[in-house]
Amino acid sequence: MAKNKTIHYAGRYLGMTETDNWEYAYRTNASGVVVLVPVTDDGELVLVEQFRIPVQSRVMELPAGLVGDNGDFEERFKTAAQRELIEETGFRAKSIEQLLSAPSTPGMANEMITIYLATGLERVGPGGGDDNEDITVHLMPMDNAVEWLSARQAEGVMIDPKIFAGLFWAGARS
Repeated sequence: MAKNKTIHYAGRYLGMTETDNWEYAYRTNASGVVVLVPVTDDGELVLVEQFRIPVQSRVMELPAGLVGDNGDFEERFKTAAQRELIEETGFRAKSIEQLLSAPSTPGMANEMITIYLATGLERVGPGGGDDNEDITVHLMPMDNAVEWLSARQAEGVMIDPKIFAGLFWAGARS
């Protein structure tokens, strides 16, 4: 149980706190994070690629987003997952099934991510993100994941390891 907690900084999106002599980051504008493993009926994984300022590189990722960052801190996680999937990829899922909830970076932040399997995908829009995002949507053959991702990495695109966690958990349920 935490004894001593001090907030050192609270910004628009992130804060820095210290609890029992351990400094860590927290979100000030959201109640959680959703990550999607969207799989088409043809067995393709839908990924997004975007430039990420902290690492100064384009990064290949699973579609993801913040819960409640639209001002509705009571937003349901599955509602946020569907909203982010449509916004980032242009696909709507008929089924969204929770795979797991876990810390994203437990030594640096208290942020928890909830990973969902999204199936029964239907194209309902262009994707590409909101006005602050420049997202490229990719459909990757799941049976060729390592080779496909290795080729993107060879092109200079960073690979978010949550892709592999999502593939593992999606495969573990069958």
